[in-house]
Amino acid sequence: MPSMRSAEPAQEVERLLKRFGVNAPAVPVDRIARGLGAQLRFSPLDAELSGMIYVKGDTPIIGINSLHHPNRQRFSIAHEVGHLVLHRPRISGKVHVDKEFRVQLATLNRDATSALGSDRIEIEANQFAAELLMPTTWFVQALASKHFDIDNESPLDEIARKFRVSRQALDFRIRNLAAST
Repeated sequence: MPSMRSAEPAQEVERLLKRFGVNAPAVPVDRIARGLGAQLRFSPLDAELSGMIYVKGDTPIIGINSLHHPNRQRFSIAHEVGHLVLHRPRISGKVHVDKEFRVQLATLNRDATSALGSDRIEIEANQFAAELLMPTTWFVQALASKHFDIDNESPLDEIARKFRVSRQALDFRIRNLAAST
């Protein structure tokens, strides 16, 4: 399967948001996953396992680590939805497991392979997840609506709560958007 251009995850997210009538944060990633036919299963997993997806016949099954913080679970669901939307032919018929987050400046990466930048589908799924949780247009508007002071992080905390993401995810989204402009 050819590698995707980075604009494609954003275009796919835009289509999903329209399809499911989502027009404001926080994006209901669980509803979107179910709307795509996925079954969500929350189970206690090893700490380093974030989520997994398995497509059995026509039914995608997304497993999420119930021991993780709800914001991390949301990112894991969004990441697995990214695999479902962007990579379904490549993941069908086998279990695709995503391990703990490893972070590099330009992208949110999931494991040692993607941290090296050699696993394109993980990078794309992370880009998709960030866009789904914090759609660029809404995110930029939220940032523009706040007054920032270097000594006051409360506006960033408010935005993180609005989008139901961690401050770390929010900080990386800001850096990634700044790096792409």
